[in-house]
Amino acid sequence: MQEDKASKQPPSHTVPIQVRRNSSPSQRPKSLGGSIFTWLILILIVGAGVFWVIHQRKSSTDQAGKGGSGGRGAGGPVPVVAGTVEQKDVPIYLDGLGTVQALNTVTVHVRVDGQLQKVAFKEGQDVIVDEVLAEIDPQPFLTQVRQTEAKKNQDIAQLANAKIDLQRNEELVKQKIVAQSIDDTAKALVDQLDAAVKADQAAIDSAQVQLNYTTVRSPIAGRTGIRVVDAGNIVHATDANGLVVITQLKPISVMFTLPEQNLGEIHKQQLASGELKVLAVERDNKTVLAEGKLAVIDNQIDTTTGTIKLKATFPNDDLQLWPGQFVNTRLLLTVQTNGLVVPASVVQQGPEGAFAFIINDDQTVKMQPVKVGRIDNGIALISEGLQAGEHVVVDGQYKLQNGSKVQAGQAGETKGGGRQATGGTGDQKTGGEADKKRGEPGNYQKGKPGDGKAGNRRTNSEPQ
Repeated sequence: MQEDKASKQPPSHTVPIQVRRNSSPSQRPKSLGGSIFTWLILILIVGAGVFWVIHQRKSSTDQAGKGGSGGRGAGGPVPVVAGTVEQKDVPIYLDGLGTVQALNTVTVHVRVDGQLQKVAFKEGQDVIVDEVLAEIDPQPFLTQVRQTEAKKNQDIAQLANAKIDLQRNEELVKQKIVAQSIDDTAKALVDQLDAAVKADQAAIDSAQVQLNYTTVRSPIAGRTGIRVVDAGNIVHATDANGLVVITQLKPISVMFTLPEQNLGEIHKQQLASGELKVLAVERDNKTVLAEGKLAVIDNQIDTTTGTIKLKATFPNDDLQLWPGQFVNTRLLLTVQTNGLVVPASVVQQGPEGAFAFIINDDQTVKMQPVKVGRIDNGIALISEGLQAGEHVVVDGQYKLQNGSKVQAGQAGETKGGGRQATGGTGDQKTGGEADKKRGEPGNYQKGKPGDGKAGNRRTNSEPQ
């Protein structure tokens, strides 16, 4: 029975005991030595991999620094658009925002009451001074004139009779037939009737003026607006709206404002040159509508805005300016002779201020700090840092760093952007169209510095 129970015990209980019994002390050091050798091999492999990665990165960095691959760009020269620093006379403008105002605006009112019998103008018609605009029924005023004329004739007849009596009394006084007092009374009557005749004439003149007011005439030369009252209505001298509004369009004025800081320069240039030219420009700041002259500087500064009001007058022969129109104004302050100009995109901003990339003769670029006088219509006036004739990078600066090698191309040859060297308005193509014309993208044509082919072009954005 005991043998049967021992034979029925599971093998799991006997196997561990047998393994322990079979393992000898001489085999345990051998297994421990194999594990250490395996770990050493793994450590050597990982170390070799790390060393290779570090070596490859260092080699790539050294090659990029020595090969002039253009910093962040791919290997080889960086394609850019080049321009030339030009020297020319640069006008200095002060820009403001203005409103067109009619030089004279008149609301035509009637001066006598009556029925509007006739309207003699058309809406939007150009009229001259004293041109008939409307007529009021004149019959009541004609009657008044005739009444005053009749009263005058009556007084004239009485005056003539008084003069005869006076002459008769003077003879009787000489003969001492009548008293002197009677003669004096006759003289007073003559003087009284003479004054009455003069009063009658004044009444006639007044009635004639009222009659003349029945014909409404234009007080200025200008253009009529929309008619307010139609024929047949009863109009009064006290009506608020009047008959029509007439505005003078030739010449016309523009009211605009400038910062008070510019007032000293304006006075200085006005004393030196007399009249200052003002340009009225469309809201796109490119289309010149009219050219005029500065007429008035307001006598006080607006303390709430810190600006000064100015008024310019324009001939407006072509009617490009219209009352109520908003325009940009450009006051020509002075002209800087022999100024250095480049496209505005040449000027870049860095931690130390403005700079530009100059293209050297060996087709490498140099970061040159510059001072910008002003930027106007896409043109930057350089006061310090560049010289006339130098070649600069107009487009593609984001790929460059100091010492990068470049491949200068014509305007419009940069990929995808389609930006132009000087913003010209000629037959320009976007980057994609230019690439298609050349055959394949990136096939840039190299231009040599000094050949005048890269960027030396006049555009509409340059100062006129």
